[in-house]
Amino acid sequence: MTSAVAGELSAELRGFREVQTLAYECAEAVAAQLKPGVTEREAARMQREWLRERGVRDWFHLPYAWFGDRTAFVNFRIPLQFFPTNRRLEPGMPFILDMAPVHKGYTADIGYSGCLGLNPVHDKLLADLEAHRELLLREVRERRPLREIYEDVDRLMVRQGYANRHRAYPFGVIAHKIDRVKERRRSPHVFGFGTQSLKGLASDALHGHRDGWSPLWSPYKFSDHPPQPGLWAVEPHLGFRGTGAKFEEILVVTDSKDPEQSAFWLDDDLPHVRRWAEERAAA
Repeated sequence: MTSAVAGELSAELRGFREVQTLAYECAEAVAAQLKPGVTEREAARMQREWLRERGVRDWFHLPYAWFGDRTAFVNFRIPLQFFPTNRRLEPGMPFILDMAPVHKGYTADIGYSGCLGLNPVHDKLLADLEAHRELLLREVRERRPLREIYEDVDRLMVRQGYANRHRAYPFGVIAHKIDRVKERRRSPHVFGFGTQSLKGLASDALHGHRDGWSPLWSPYKFSDHPPQPGLWAVEPHLGFRGTGAKFEEILVVTDSKDPEQSAFWLDDDLPHVRRWAEERAAA
């Protein structure tokens, strides 16, 4: 995405921001309805139904919900363990809602961390995520190789006393590229991922391999390149003794020489950002 094109595509960026806002509104609405005894599967279904009522017919991936120690991916070994289960929510238990709707051809992928009642450990994890958001933006603007930025995120987690839980995702990714998706009347999916979105990611992977970059931001050699212009869904995920927390949102990368225009978060009016601002104001 060139800086000139970025300007021309301001309406397109608004489209991505609108679907990201819709997804976060869904997360807040569902979180407000969670109560003891609700299962992960029920929470995932609540997300699907809320979004479908508002016109969503396709997905990058279907909604997930993780409760308790599953927020930290404890003992996750295979991809099937990411799917919602019959784990029931209990008082004081952390939860993560994760959804990636496609609406009007625009894609978002968001993660929302919450807790059913008081949990000081979870509160600390959420507060400490702010430093990761700042680090990621700063180093992308410096055009550091993605692999090196990933390692810096790891080092920050170690200093904070946490474990890296996004390393449990397939390929250990902290982020992946997202793009426009052609709208279809039917929205088939494979293992929870929309086929149209998978085709787009595969196309990016093919082009990237040819040109020396990857649409997956991982700790591996194929991510040893500067940030590629485009939209990235970024999700640093912290874990501590069976409690996990993360955010996930869109980072815009351009080829502008202006540092502030070279990379920026698509929206700063998001639940976790508002929470940090409120905590600073109360301090």
